[in-house]
Amino acid sequence: MKAKEFRYSIALDRAGRATADGKAELDLDPAWTPEHLVLAGLARCTLQSLRFHATRREVDFVAAANASATVTKRESDGRYAFVDITVEIDLEIEPRPADLDDLLAKAERDCFVGASLTPKPRYVWRT
Repeated sequence: MKAKEFRYSIALDRAGRATADGKAELDLDPAWTPEHLVLAGLARCTLQSLRFHATRREVDFVAAANASATVTKRESDGRYAFVDITVEIDLEIEPRPADLDDLLAKAERDCFVGASLTPKPRYVWRT
């Protein structure tokens, strides 16, 4: 059995405007660096993963997320890279599932953005 494939594409024009899959134009302020966009993608992906697993348990939630990272030279190869990534999530969930820790672990595990990063993100959940 072949695994599902998910394909994504973006385009950046010469003025710096981005489109997602040929639509949904995003005119980014120059303050938004590629590093900020990675963190935004990680936060959104984590919440989307949580939404998937929460829906299966018939629970609903509202959440806000903050993500931060440090970029510096890695000791292993001297290249600049993310060396520390943290995602903090404030979560209100209803009804509170008995297996909340399992739900949160699945949200972390199944965010493919987080799973793709080295180092692995550290998650802080406030419920």
